[in-house]
Amino acid sequence: MPDGEHTAIVEVCASLADVPAADWDACAGPDNPFLSHAFLSSLEESGSVRAETGWLPQHLLVRDGTERLVAAMPLYLKGHSQGEYIFDYGWAHAYENAGGQYYPKLLSAVPFTPVPGPRLLTAGAPDPTAAAQYLISAMAQLTERHGVSSLHVNFLEEPQARALEQAGFLVRHGHQFHWRNDGYACFDDFLAALASRKRKAVRKERRAVIDAGLTTKALTGDAITPDLWDAFYDFYTDTYDRKWGGPYLTRDFFDLLHARMRDRVALMLAFDERGRPIAGALNLIGGDALYGRNWGCVADYKFLHFELCYYMAIDFAIARGLARVEAGTQGEHKIQRGYMPVTTYSAHLIPDPAFRDAIARFLEGERDHEASLREALAEMAPYRRN
Repeated sequence: MPDGEHTAIVEVCASLADVPAADWDACAGPDNPFLSHAFLSSLEESGSVRAETGWLPQHLLVRDGTERLVAAMPLYLKGHSQGEYIFDYGWAHAYENAGGQYYPKLLSAVPFTPVPGPRLLTAGAPDPTAAAQYLISAMAQLTERHGVSSLHVNFLEEPQARALEQAGFLVRHGHQFHWRNDGYACFDDFLAALASRKRKAVRKERRAVIDAGLTTKALTGDAITPDLWDAFYDFYTDTYDRKWGGPYLTRDFFDLLHARMRDRVALMLAFDERGRPIAGALNLIGGDALYGRNWGCVADYKFLHFELCYYMAIDFAIARGLARVEAGTQGEHKIQRGYMPVTTYSAHLIPDPAFRDAIARFLEGERDHEASLREALAEMAPYRRN
C-alpha cells in the first residue's frame, strides 16, 4: 500500500510520543505548522490535550507492507464541543432531547486552532489518493467501533471536503477573514490599494498607538525570552478568564513551543513608556502564510488590538514575502482592515439516518445563508474600485 503491491496496516495511536517526528512530518508536509509533530505533540505533552480535558488522542496511522508510515490523521475522542470553533451545540441539544447520547464524538482537527489545512495527511504517500481512501475507511470504521453519535472533520481544505462528501459525509460551510498579499513591497503599497477614506482611517488607528506612548515589536526565535513568554501567558490567561472562563493552553505548552518551533513563531508585543510589555499577539509562520492565533492585554488602549493582530501581521507578511495572513474566525471589523471573507469547510459523518436527514436539511439552508452573507461582506471591501 498504497501502490497496489502491499497490504495496508492501519493503527490507532493514543500518543504522538509513539510516532517519530520525521515520519509524521513526512505525511503532514512542511507548510502548515499546526499539523507538525512539534505542535501537536506539544499540546499533548504539556497537558493541554488529554483525556481529562476532553481530548483523548485516537490518531490514525497507515503503514505500507514495510511498516513505513505513509499517511496519518489527527483524531480525538471528544467529551464536549469546546475548543473547536465549528459550533454543534445545537446538534448535541437536539440529539439528546430525542433520547440519544451525543458525547463522546470523534473529531479530526487541530485542538483550539481554527486554521484550515489538510486533515488527511498523505504528503509522503506514493499514491496520496489511495492513502486518503484508507484513512476515510478507517475513520468510518472507528466511528462504528466506538458507537459514537458522529465524526467531525473541521477546517479541512475544499478538495478533501469534496472527497469526504463523496464518501457520505455532510459538508458544512463557514467563513473566515484572510488578508491577501498582492505583491506589496511595503505597508504603504497596501494602503495605496485602499479607498481614500479607509486609508486615512488605518493611518489614524496606527498613529493612535504611537501617540499613546506605546512601542511595538515583532519578535521571533530567541528574541522571545522567558520573561516575555511569561508576560504573554498572563495576557492570554487574562483574556480567556474574562471571556471564556479559563484558558485551554498550559504554561508548559508555550515552553515546548519555544523549544521546538521558536523560529516559526512571530510574537507581536506592545510596551508602555516604562518598557513593560502590556499586550501581545501570537502568530505562527507557515510556508506561505502567517497565522494569527492568540491575543491578550492587561491595559486598555484604543486600536491596539488592530495594530498587534492585523497591521503588524501585514507588515510581517510583506517583509517575509508571505502570500496571506489568516486572522481566524469571526470579526466583520477585519474587513475594514483589508481582511476579506473566504469559505471554510467541515465534514460530518452522522450514522443515525433520522439525525443525518435533519442535519442535512439544516446544512442546506445554512449554506445558502453563508453564500448570501459572504456576498454581502464582500461588498464591504475597503479596496479601491477600478
